[in-house]
Amino acid sequence: MDKLFEKTLDSKEIYNGKVFRITCDDVELSDGYKTKREVVHHGGGVVIAAENNNKILMVRQFRYPANNVLLELPAGKLDKNGEDVLSAAKRELEEETGYIAQNWESLGFIWTSPGFCSEKLFLFKASNLSFKGQHLDEGEILNFIEIDKTEVFNMIKDGRISDSKTIAAIGRAFLL
Repeated sequence: MDKLFEKTLDSKEIYNGKVFRITCDDVELSDGYKTKREVVHHGGGVVIAAENNNKILMVRQFRYPANNVLLELPAGKLDKNGEDVLSAAKRELEEETGYIAQNWESLGFIWTSPGFCSEKLFLFKASNLSFKGQHLDEGEILNFIEIDKTEVFNMIKDGRISDSKTIAAIGRAFLL
């Protein structure tokens, strides 16, 4: 018998916001012990590792929770109405960088912080790019840059790139 499970006994929503909601759940562990779990429910998103002439498309943006400007791959949330993940990736790449890609490869998904959050990010590699024109969402402020692939690897290694979704997607797209 597999003892790696937890049974939800009750769930109470304690916050419902624009990006996520939070529940406090009463659970029973496989050994009968009862406890609480606070869960951040997130609709998921996409991350795009796009390569153009041996350069990787990156964005710099201020991240309020980190209180810092981070260097990241283009990424974004899935629309709440069940948006297809590839369609979301295509939309986000064009919005944030202005590029469209002819070739798309799924790199699977990652759980960002499964100890307390349901956020699931779908990773993609995009290539054979052409520039169409950047069109950011209202309230989205970022700078788009292209960085040599070898320099991106060095920036991950020395900590200048510290965003986990970016590191995971770069690893799956170019190192595995």
